[in-house]
Amino acid sequence: MTHIDRLPSDAGILICGHGSRAKIAEQEFSLLAKGLKQKHPTVKVEYGFLEYSAPNIHMALDRLLEQGVKHIYAVPGMLFAATHAQNDIPSVLSTYQEKHPGLTIEYGKELGLTTEMVSAFEARILEALGKDHVHDGDLYDTMLVVVGRGTSVTEANAEAAKLTRLVSENLGFGWAETVYSGVTYPSVGRGLEMALKLGYKKIVVAPYFLFGGRLIDRINAYVDKVAAENPDVEFITADYLKDQSYVIDTFSLRIEETIRGPVLEKGLMESFKERLARGEVDIHHHHAEFQPDETDEPTHSHDHSDGHSHDHSHSHSHSHDHGHSHSHDHNHGHSHSHDHSHSHGHSHAPYKHIAHPHGPRTMIDENVCCCFMSQFPQHVIDEERAKGKPTNNNTPSCKKN
Repeated sequence: MTHIDRLPSDAGILICGHGSRAKIAEQEFSLLAKGLKQKHPTVKVEYGFLEYSAPNIHMALDRLLEQGVKHIYAVPGMLFAATHAQNDIPSVLSTYQEKHPGLTIEYGKELGLTTEMVSAFEARILEALGKDHVHDGDLYDTMLVVVGRGTSVTEANAEAAKLTRLVSENLGFGWAETVYSGVTYPSVGRGLEMALKLGYKKIVVAPYFLFGGRLIDRINAYVDKVAAENPDVEFITADYLKDQSYVIDTFSLRIEETIRGPVLEKGLMESFKERLARGEVDIHHHHAEFQPDETDEPTHSHDHSDGHSHDHSHSHSHSHDHGHSHSHDHNHGHSHSHDHSHSHGHSHAPYKHIAHPHGPRTMIDENVCCCFMSQFPQHVIDEERAKGKPTNNNTPSCKKN
């Protein structure tokens, strides 16, 4: 049983939304509260909006108080921590609490880029494509354009760009870009114009929004306009998130965190050991690790009689095996014997998109590490070499002393 399901009868949950002039936004946001009530049927759950829509946050708080609630756990129903989540909602909650002695309000985190939220977004994209899963390479001919809300808070805009990269690599799109419907750049219209110049004939436009309204209508209008002007390109528009099951799960997670209180973040060592125990770690350490050699100290023999006679004997033996050996014998008054056997059996963790048309394969025969080269299937190497591009025959960096 979760902390949410163990809440006492005088505790309740509040989901705080932004609000919209569009009625559909109100209706779809209410589905989030409904989904939470279904997931936690014994808990008092209300929702309210910051502006435009009803009920507003004050009205939702009043409803909880009417049910005998004295401890409220509130979370922002927002994807990223922009101004509304950071300042406006906490201001409303603080003011209300000051006017109601004996009432406590704890305020949690925005939804953020949890694994569940990324999965929710990917699910909407796959639905638009008519798929329930993809294999590596299935979408190399397809471009992804993620539409973020866009704010004056740089960190929130950066989170949208991070989401784009996560989804692009997880699903394996040929290319991906982030555009914004709000105050930052690039705008949706200009972003789509630029996207077309890359030459992709299939483009998925995926709005990262919780619910519908005027912004979604505007995004769809941009897509329809660009699609009409470019009939040779297939545009596929994904649905927004709404009450997708992973979204409901993330709300539960954020509420759970708010009730439980802050948890001390694990250090890297503790995290590593736990992941290792779960079999989630692919270890490829000792990357070209230096190995000291007991015979590294030179020996010197000096014999002096009626003048100077010097006999220097230097013996060096190095063992670094990386697939080749060198033997050098120099005689110029001294005797130096060097035997270099280089072996630094390191490896790179395998990359699932090693054959991506715009990825690592474009560096084949450009002196990349031999261990990295070994990841390429032979047909990929053959395909790249068949393009006839010039090769660089210098020694790869991993084989240099």
